[in-house]
Amino acid sequence: MDVKDFYYDLPQELIAQDPLEHRDSSRLMVLGKKDGAVKHRFFRNITEYLRRGDCLVINNTKVIPARLYGIKEDTGAQIEILLLKRKEKDIWETLVKPGKKAKIGAKISFGEGLLFGEILDVVEEGNRLIQFHYEGIFEEILDKLGQMPLPPYITHPLEDKSRYQTVYAKYDGSAAAPTAGLHFTPELLDKVRQMGVDVAEITLHVGLGTFRPVKERDVLKHHMHSEYFQIEEHAAELINRAKAAGNRIISVGTTSTRTLESAADSEGFIKAKSGFTDIFIYPGYEFKVIDGLITNFHLPESTLVMLVSALAGREQVLKAYKLAVEEKYRFFSFGDAMLII
Repeated sequence: MDVKDFYYDLPQELIAQDPLEHRDSSRLMVLGKKDGAVKHRFFRNITEYLRRGDCLVINNTKVIPARLYGIKEDTGAQIEILLLKRKEKDIWETLVKPGKKAKIGAKISFGEGLLFGEILDVVEEGNRLIQFHYEGIFEEILDKLGQMPLPPYITHPLEDKSRYQTVYAKYDGSAAAPTAGLHFTPELLDKVRQMGVDVAEITLHVGLGTFRPVKERDVLKHHMHSEYFQIEEHAAELINRAKAAGNRIISVGTTSTRTLESAADSEGFIKAKSGFTDIFIYPGYEFKVIDGLITNFHLPESTLVMLVSALAGREQVLKAYKLAVEEKYRFFSFGDAMLII
């Protein structure tokens, strides 16, 4: 399977730089996974495509202000650090720029000494393990010093940090937002529940590995990074009840999808569990749990386009993306949405 099979041409001006004033006013492309039929709606119309008994699955992870700027103590050189994954209480796997200055044993000061870091090791992909030292509560210091880790294709500053969080974000741990959920408002979710649709909350802490480009020409040689997930008993019960009744499981985002497909048994039922997943979903994959997917428009040749293609067919997805370009949909994190049903 060639990575070039998942390429499409995207004009730069269609990459959304800012969130819309109203979350649910983004456009919604509805794609029929069986026939490829397309409808153009707005996200607030999502309720028209949900039914009583459906189970909507959302990822309640919370993005941490994971980008830190510090000073290397011995030379005064500026260092940028992106927190990727907590390994132990105060030890994090990080992405460091410039990496050549981040040798083992190097000490970095942040916020004029509010926070110190020492590089312990160099691990996979050149990432660094850093142990942090501080007085007080790490999360409070991070909230004060850190910046939201917006993707590199967003060049505008984000004035309101909350706009890179879902309205249902609960548990700190992500280096990137589960962006399909950014379109929901509390009022829209209430309306969904009032329709008799169950809303199951699960957690997957999104790492940057999900968004890294596929560097291998042969897709099957690509290695996914592992991410931590947790499914609690109540969420598993809601999902399994809908499944047993023959109702639909609608996943909000590729992160929710990967979590569900990782945790399911062969019949598509879920057990409450936690752990790490590196599942890679591409065309040919047989979905065990989900029946529909709410997602954004993803980067060409990305693992996310491959996942969407596995659900709706590569040719249908690329045809829909071509139409989205023609219709001037907004792309990527702050962009418009797609419902595959």
